[in-house]
Amino acid sequence: MADFLGPAEWAAVWLSLKVAIWATVISLPFGIAVALVLARRRFWGRGVLNILVHLPLVMPPVVTGYLLLLGFGRNGPLGQVFESLFGLIFAFRWTGAALAAAIMGFPLMVRAIRLAVEAVDRNLEQAAATLGASRLRVFTTITLPLIMPGIIVGAVLGFAKAMGEFGATITFVSNIPGQTQTIPLAIDLLLEVPGGEPLALRLAVVSIAIAMGALVVSELMSRRLRGGGL
Repeated sequence: MADFLGPAEWAAVWLSLKVAIWATVISLPFGIAVALVLARRRFWGRGVLNILVHLPLVMPPVVTGYLLLLGFGRNGPLGQVFESLFGLIFAFRWTGAALAAAIMGFPLMVRAIRLAVEAVDRNLEQAAATLGASRLRVFTTITLPLIMPGIIVGAVLGFAKAMGEFGATITFVSNIPGQTQTIPLAIDLLLEVPGGEPLALRLAVVSIAIAMGALVVSELMSRRLRGGGL
């Protein structure tokens, strides 16, 4: 198995998994909160929030990466805040790749969770509230279990998007082997090197296998939560 890919390519695989997992874990709580707000609340600026959430889907990824560089670079206002308060640097680091991946996958995550929230029967929540349950208890015992399949789907979509993110990542953190080079960036580099096509194909196979595995796990977990068995 070790001969299937070289050390640099395996490093890209592990880095991609690291970036995708962190991107999903960090963005998921925000995704749930935003989905609930968009599905349940009516307020001034709701349309603007909806547009901002979905903007990365329609905006060129390179533009997203450039905006991240302006905002979260070493000289950017947000980049300076994070570095001074938490010692966290994004530009040309794997942390920046995780940030870019999280932002690019966020719209898909929010949409899946929002659809699940909108499908919840509000009568069940109202019945629980009538019986004296607090809002927190209604959410944790009624709403959250009902939308959990949507949360899982959203998390998987965010993870898959993070694994395949290219444009915003290469613009924001460049393509540095062992530091920011994820699978898509490694494939792009291999395709520019004479004789690199076989390794690029193997990396593509690994990427497809990871994506399919994530989808299978998501489907099994969703069925289990719905009580549909395997």
